[in-house]
Amino acid sequence: MARILRAEFYWADLDPVQGHEQGGLRPILVLSHEVFNERSGTVIAVVITSVPQAAGFPLTLPVPDGLLPKPSWVKVSQVRTISTKRLRGRLGQGPPEFLDAVLEGLSDLIGA
Repeated sequence: MARILRAEFYWADLDPVQGHEQGGLRPILVLSHEVFNERSGTVIAVVITSVPQAAGFPLTLPVPDGLLPKPSWVKVSQVRTISTKRLRGRLGQGPPEFLDAVLEGLSDLIGA
């Protein structure tokens, strides 16, 4: 697989899951840096849903129009470390300001 870059969107197979985890084949947004992705064989990512979200920032953040095939939201609270073997295909790359907003939401959630 080609280098996996921070702020890229990929399809990922997230099954099996437990509890309230998001599962199935769905888009994810890569948060981790390229060096980590390459050396660890994993990526740290947030899960994306196409189901409209009422929670709002910092729990969810709308994906800017045109980046994914349909309107979608990043579920900032659904952070996962997944094997790169779960990745099924690259969807594109988000702009730096979008990644910054996602990281700000995560920081708000964990109190950093």
